[in-house]
Parts: sequence; C-alpha cells; structure tokens
Amino acid sequence: MSGTGAFQEPEDIKARRQADVYEHAGDFQGPGGAIFNSPAAQDVLAAAHDEDFEVSLEPLSQWQLAWRRFKKHRMAMVGSAMVGTMVFLAIFGPIIWPYDPLDLTRISRPGGDPPSAENIFGTDYLGRSVWELVVNGARLSVAFGLVTMVIAVSIGVSVGVISGFFGGKVDSLLMRFVDLMLAIPFLFIILVAAAFFGGGDPIVLMVIFGLLSWPVLARLTRALFLSLREQEYVDAARAVGVGSWRIAFRHILPNALGPIIVSATLIVANAIILEAFVSFLNFGIRSTDVSWGTALSNSQGQLILGNWWWAFFPGMAIAFMVIGINFMGDGLRDAFDPKAHD
Repeated sequence: MSGTGAFQEPEDIKARRQADVYEHAGDFQGPGGAIFNSPAAQDVLAAAHDEDFEVSLEPLSQWQLAWRRFKKHRMAMVGSAMVGTMVFLAIFGPIIWPYDPLDLTRISRPGGDPPSAENIFGTDYLGRSVWELVVNGARLSVAFGLVTMVIAVSIGVSVGVISGFFGGKVDSLLMRFVDLMLAIPFLFIILVAAAFFGGGDPIVLMVIFGLLSWPVLARLTRALFLSLREQEYVDAARAVGVGSWRIAFRHILPNALGPIIVSATLIVANAIILEAFVSFLNFGIRSTDVSWGTALSNSQGQLILGNWWWAFFPGMAIAFMVIGINFMGDGLRDAFDPKAHD
C-alpha cells in the first residue's frame, strides 16, 4: 500500500465486483434494456472497470467522535438549544430590553397586573415588567453558574491530578482534607459564608460558591488518574524521559476530560439553583441587584395578593436552564463514553 492509501484490487475480488455491478445494471436500464446515460450509471460502471481504486481513510480524533455521538443524542441537542437560548438572552437581552427600576407603569390592582398583551409576563407591585426582570436577571444568574464552574474545575482538577498521579503522603493529605470538606453540611457552610463574607456582593458570592464546590470533582479526577496512570502510554512516556508534570497534564489529563466536562456542566446547574436558594433566604446578593434568585425573593410578599406570575416566570427560567444543562450533561456523558458505538 502506498503512502496515499492506494492499493491494487485482487483479480478475483474485481471479477466478483464487476459481475455484481452488471447483475444490478437493471437499476439503470430504460425501455428495451438500454442503459441510461446518467452520471450515476456511468460512475458505477467506470468504477467497475478501474484497475485500482483509492481508499481514503480519515482518522477521527476523540473530540470528533464525541461530537458525532453528541449530535445523534436528540435530548442533548434539545438541551443545547435551551441553554443557547438562555445564554443569548443573558448576553443580548439587557441590551434589547434594558431594565430600569424607575420605569414604572400604572397598575390596576394591588400586587401588580397579570400577564397581558402589553406586559407578557405581568408586572410587580410597583408596575415594573417581570419580563425585563427575567431577561436582565439571566445575565447574573448565568454568570454565577459559569464563574463557579471555572473556579471549582480549576481547584478540583488540580487537586485531583496531584493526588491521583503522585499518590503517597500527598494523596493521603489531600484526600483527608477533601473528606473533611464533604463531611461538613454544604448548605450550612454556604449560608454562613454568604452571611459573614458575602455582604451581598455578587463577585464575592461567586468566589465562595466556587471555593466550596470543588471536592466532588477532585475525587472524580483522582479516581480517573489512578486508573489512567497505569496505562502503557504513560510507561512509554516515562521511558523516553518525559517529566512527571508533562505526563500528568499533557498525556493523562486529555484522556480524563470526558467525565470532568460532564461534571462541570452539572456544577453550572447546581450553582444557578444555589444562587436562587441563597437569595430566596435573603442571604444572597443585594435585593437591588437583578437575578432570578432576587426576583423570587422579592416576590414572596406578593403571593398572598394573588401575584403568582412574579415568582412563576423567574422560577420557570431557572427550571428551563437547569433542565437544558442536564440534557446536555446526559449527551456529553454518552458522547465521551468509550463503550459507545456509532
């Protein structure tokens, strides 16, 4: 076989292929048995007479195979569309529908007006559009998810790589600290940290969420490295003198990214829910800041007046985003599964 992938077809195989082509030539025959002079017929017959033919084998990387599997996962594509819609609103929504807390409309009933043609999501008790609250709140809520994920992944992967690859006393020390972090009630720590250190500042709360969300990812990364460090390609890299850090981050980590990416998507969803939970309990960001969590928190006192839409639509936005992320997570899990088949 040549470098371009061309090879000579054996005569017996060629003869059988030509016979098969002529046997099915009726597919290209018109009235009276005459073969159509169509491009398809000519291509098939020309291929049958060729002395040799080219076989082009295009190698697919792990990422290309994962993308192919991901596209075949219908719910993952639906989830991607859902998340893409919310991200689009988070980026461009405040530009198209800016939120002005002083932009008030006259309300016809206590607690705000219900959804109508003028205000499709209704208004709050001051006459502010709930649609604008939802659209502008998307930016801060999505930012909570993404920033928390970046911080958690950075710390969790680093700890997991060091612990799983090097082992020994370093592994024992790091894992005992992780066990300590996991033993403390997560929601209790979040509420205490938000109350004492948050001060209603969104940036500080994002950092707190990220610093408390990495232990599970660290244990996942460690488990992956404990398995992958025994592979033959790691021994080969050591044999040619590749350094330990380069082996860990350039050779092993790319092969462990699948489960890490899936876990990262779930961290985004958990952070969005966590921000809404903390804000609903008035431990989150300032009530004057616009997010889905603060919209839920500010609507509590109006439910008794029948204003259900102020809490309903921000809550549905959270559910829509989280369900979309979970669908994407399921698709990514199947896409990176080495046992999956195309």
